[in-house]
Amino acid sequence: MKDKVREMKQIKAVFMLMVGVLGFLGGGYAYLFLTLPPLRDVKNYNPPVVTQVFSADGKLIGEFYVQRRIVVPNEEIPRLLKQAFVAAEDADFYRHQGVSWTALMRALLKNVEAGKIVQGGSTITQQLVRSLLLDNREKSFSRKAKEMVLARMVEQHLTKDEILYLYLNEIYLGHGNYGIGAAADYYFGKSPKDLNLAEMALLAGLPRAPEVYSPYRNFELAKKRQAYVLRRMVEEGYISEREAKEAYVTPLRLKEHDLELVEASQYYVEHVRRYLLDRYGEKAVYREGLKVYTALDSRL
Repeated sequence: MKDKVREMKQIKAVFMLMVGVLGFLGGGYAYLFLTLPPLRDVKNYNPPVVTQVFSADGKLIGEFYVQRRIVVPNEEIPRLLKQAFVAAEDADFYRHQGVSWTALMRALLKNVEAGKIVQGGSTITQQLVRSLLLDNREKSFSRKAKEMVLARMVEQHLTKDEILYLYLNEIYLGHGNYGIGAAADYYFGKSPKDLNLAEMALLAGLPRAPEVYSPYRNFELAKKRQAYVLRRMVEEGYISEREAKEAYVTPLRLKEHDLELVEASQYYVEHVRRYLLDRYGEKAVYREGLKVYTALDSRL
């Protein structure tokens, strides 16, 4: 009889423990959903875009922006450029539903082997969520949990191509440039549709550490990262070995930035900025990507 009573007490204790755990998890899950930000920024993508000021002879003499971004329409993003970023950042992109458990385990093993964090496990969708919907500076378990839940929700509402379009226009690529439009212009003086494979691979290597892999700051490291991207593209079947080798030896002609012209024009550009603010307002000047052509002749 005593054994039966003891057994009933144990069953009751286990049951209460299970109820408590389930209650805790359910409460945590409910709290997580209640504190998630809305998805409107993803569905109605309208990011801040750079306003550019040009001289009468077509030279860029000034820019106004919250974030230096040139939004590129989806149809103008080359398929090969998309593949370069997928190969470098998220090989399972077309197979996972927002979170790649394979990538997380691979990153965990790499980090344990190295004795430090050398690799992350975030998918392209998670990176997009982190940039658009969450505080990128916060490092906590709850933020990571929100990131994973939101990534799953984004995958349910958008196609893979729509996610890539947002990601490629949102991602930070160094020197104050956000998205492939601004980056292609800053590094090569081109629009994304005019990039060659060598240039695409270099840009695709930047998200991991944009300032570290900048070709302006460390050309050798940038080339190593470019080689990694080309190798990953071969492994994923996007390009051949021959194409990778040809791309690697293709000279990279980086854009020269005329800082002297910008310096010489700064007072004139400041006058233009004040005029634009008075006439069009702060939102238009800093967020709507105006193209302003002035009477200043840079040759004088």
